[in-house]
Amino acid sequence: MRKVCFYILLVFILSSCGVVHTLKKAEEYLAVGEYYDAGNQYKKAFRMIPAKERSKRGEIALKQARCYAKINQSVRAAAAYANAVRYGKADKNDMLNYARQLLKQGKYKDAEKMFVTLQDSMPNDTLVRNGLISAQNAAKWKKEGSRYSVKRMNIFNSHRADYSPMLFGDNSDQLYFTSTRNEASGSELSGITGTKTGDIFVAMKNERGQWQRPEVVNGGLNSDFDEGACCFSPDQHTMYLTQCATDPQYPRLAKIMTSSRSDAAWAKPTELAILKDTLSCFAHPAVSPDGKWLYFVSDMPGGFGGLDIWRAMLTSNGIAGIENMGAEVNTPGNETFPTVRPNGDLYFSSDGHAGMGGLDIFIYKKGNDEKMHVEHPGYPLNSMADDFGMTFDGVYNRGFFSSNRNDARGYDHIYSFENPEIVQTIKGWVYEMDGYELPSAQVYIVGNDGTNQHLSVKSDGSFTYKVEPGVSYIMLATCKGHLNHKEELTTTKVTDSKEHVLQFPLASISAPVLIDNIFYDFNKATLRPESTQALDQLVTLLNENPHVTIELAAHCDYRGNAAYNQQLSQKRAEAVVSYLIAKGIDKQRLTPVGYGKQRPKTINKKVAEKYPWLKVGDALTEDFIQKQDTSNQDICNQLNRRTEFQVLRTTWNMF
Repeated sequence: MRKVCFYILLVFILSSCGVVHTLKKAEEYLAVGEYYDAGNQYKKAFRMIPAKERSKRGEIALKQARCYAKINQSVRAAAAYANAVRYGKADKNDMLNYARQLLKQGKYKDAEKMFVTLQDSMPNDTLVRNGLISAQNAAKWKKEGSRYSVKRMNIFNSHRADYSPMLFGDNSDQLYFTSTRNEASGSELSGITGTKTGDIFVAMKNERGQWQRPEVVNGGLNSDFDEGACCFSPDQHTMYLTQCATDPQYPRLAKIMTSSRSDAAWAKPTELAILKDTLSCFAHPAVSPDGKWLYFVSDMPGGFGGLDIWRAMLTSNGIAGIENMGAEVNTPGNETFPTVRPNGDLYFSSDGHAGMGGLDIFIYKKGNDEKMHVEHPGYPLNSMADDFGMTFDGVYNRGFFSSNRNDARGYDHIYSFENPEIVQTIKGWVYEMDGYELPSAQVYIVGNDGTNQHLSVKSDGSFTYKVEPGVSYIMLATCKGHLNHKEELTTTKVTDSKEHVLQFPLASISAPVLIDNIFYDFNKATLRPESTQALDQLVTLLNENPHVTIELAAHCDYRGNAAYNQQLSQKRAEAVVSYLIAKGIDKQRLTPVGYGKQRPKTINKKVAEKYPWLKVGDALTEDFIQKQDTSNQDICNQLNRRTEFQVLRTTWNMF
């Protein structure tokens, strides 16, 4: 009998020691934000405690529930909350969180009962009110549906989490996203999520426009830390991303990093200091289409509770003018993953607004009353699960997002979406006259409906802008070292989508500019009628830049008498000037010069691409031309016979 009693006592002591040790490990994991490991330790301890110790089991179940809720394992979280409620350890805030977990599982009737009960003890709570609206209406919203179509993109997805897609490239032919798949760097599993830490991957389209399997982004971008939720500056030279570093002594706090792109490779990220606040997280960056604003998520003081969406002005000196997006956007819940569509609408995800379950996607946009409102786009873009991380294919209402719908483990995956729209767009190209694209150009768009936009062009010098029917637009393209160019467009109502293609050739201030398609009668200075189109474009340019004076230069080839060529080229330059004066250009702004054969053409890159036997920098002198075969000699002489203009002043009659 003594042996039996001793054995029972020993088992009890060992069991008690095991519980103490397990709980100690759980608390250590929880202290540094490793919710997955902490939750599993609490689960283990819960099983070790006898059923009669109801109070202790309830306390542990509650901690277990909170851990699983942190990592979006709603099934486990709801089960643990149910135990905490059963053992009488859940207060009203825990009951609220339990009801919110039920919403994420689509158990709307059960959730509704809990929210109705909570109304008595929390009558003015926003989350209770919106939760009840969600529980009562989600099934109806799902039945009503919307114009959105959604498709899971298996080409991008793995057996782990894949989320926060972001399109990149002039033709949206690259997709960056975060993944915890096996190919992610590092060999250890995260104590926060139970998976590998997230790395940024990229998928590309092939020459046939088909998406290829994603690969990890090489270079210094990824590390053993968590990297994800990236976005790009309008010029595509800077990546903004979220990084969660590991420190065994402190909880994980997310911070925003930047990485610069050089030679198609991304550099090691550096921290973007938002505030001198080391106790708040800063995550989920998004840059406005004009590059002026950085939207981000933070739990810093001054918000409405949980995670809020903020924005800060991007200046040449860094971050400035930080502001909260206000009560229309933010709630006591979590507002996350902002994205700014090219038309200026702000898309974000929230579990605080009335929705269908977990994180729902919302749109903050201008309504018919010209005021800003939050709009719920409905099902199937939203579901009972978490839906977040939008990216758009240019100006069109299509692209990709992430969701953990239909995944029992709670892992996120990438989906495509499309909402068919009749869209009118402007496709503009800004380039140097007789040259190439100008990726540093800026475009200003003003419309008689109040539109006032400032756009940066892409690396190929193009821009795309969605326009409204029945509006008159004026567009001004500018670039340092070049004259401005203006275009006008008035749109009409259309029954199908339409793209208006406009060209914005900018004249260099520092180099001669060829006036193409200028023709004279043979051996004369008389302008031929087919020259008027090119000259009228020059008239327009001078009218758009009224403080510019130019030299009009005419050139001949080397053949013939030098004095005669000089005289003929002078008369031809004067003929062009006379045409411009007749069109209303002040003669003081025009200087005609005939150079004869004194200045043979120097080959630029564009001409060298057209004629591969010529090299950049070749001067078409008489000696050079005579070394070519007969057909190439004719081409060289034709290139030398040209009319050009060069800017002399940009301040004429300004003061």
